[in-house]
Amino acid sequence: MNKQRIFVAGHRGMVGSAIVRQLEQRADVELVLRNRDELNLLDGAAVNAFFAEQRIDQVYLAAAKVGGIVANNTYPADFIYENMMIEANIIHSAHTHNVNKLLFLGSSCIYPKMANQPMAESELLQGTLEATNEPYAIAKIAGIKLCESYNRQYGRDYRSVMPTNLYGPHDNFHPSNSHVIPALLRRFHEATAQNSPDVVVWGSGTPMREFLHVDDMAAASIHIMELASEVWQENTQPMLSHINVGTGVDCTIRELAQTIAKVTGYRGRVVFDATKPDGTPRKLLDVTRLRRLGWYPEITLEPGLASTYQWFLEHQQRFRG
Repeated sequence: MNKQRIFVAGHRGMVGSAIVRQLEQRADVELVLRNRDELNLLDGAAVNAFFAEQRIDQVYLAAAKVGGIVANNTYPADFIYENMMIEANIIHSAHTHNVNKLLFLGSSCIYPKMANQPMAESELLQGTLEATNEPYAIAKIAGIKLCESYNRQYGRDYRSVMPTNLYGPHDNFHPSNSHVIPALLRRFHEATAQNSPDVVVWGSGTPMREFLHVDDMAAASIHIMELASEVWQENTQPMLSHINVGTGVDCTIRELAQTIAKVTGYRGRVVFDATKPDGTPRKLLDVTRLRRLGWYPEITLEPGLASTYQWFLEHQQRFRG
């Protein structure tokens, strides 16, 4: 059997590790993995030498510098520089060494702050980005355009997926640098342990958000990567080569907090501090194209939150402090 040698860049991150968990079940795949000490993705010469040696067939580009609002606001130069360098080094080296199939993982923050809802792929570059994570979003847009440009100029088959808000095993549960689900899971867990009478959640609780379990994201990524070229091209355009990945369903932050309270066994009051900012009223991806290509999520929110909380409990030693 001829095995496909597949490089998963960022295999220790939340999305990369989920892709690895699914690909390592396959008899026709030989995974090629490197940690940061073995391969510095910011070093173009090192990345080029790696591709020259390894004879890679496919690349899942899941490596990225990620963080929440505080991190994005504090380190904007790091976020734009590191993400653009990682993308440019991997995509260019893949092309140079004749890797024809690559999947770039972006983010729904590429869309304008006031994008039409639900957000279709055509909303890209139609308005001003959210200021707090603009450098990160610009880097992700650059990744999409790198893929499009190598496709147009060299006939490559480089595809881009834009996930909605992700959660699941290997998420970041840091008290100040995490996204909403891990932040709330940790806060409600600690409130339950300390028997706190209430938990305060920022904002009014009315904004609506969409959440996708990372195992579903991995399954969608592999599904899209493996679509026949003619099927993919029928559903994309040269200047619209990215595709949204989401559930097509959203919930209010209030509903999310109440579900997390249930999952963590918290019995106190959930209080919403409306003096704190709400952010965008709604962020929902239009997943019409994804459904047309035959993919649907399998993990609904409450069971997904419960399994994520169980993973946190089993690994919480690493999240002390």
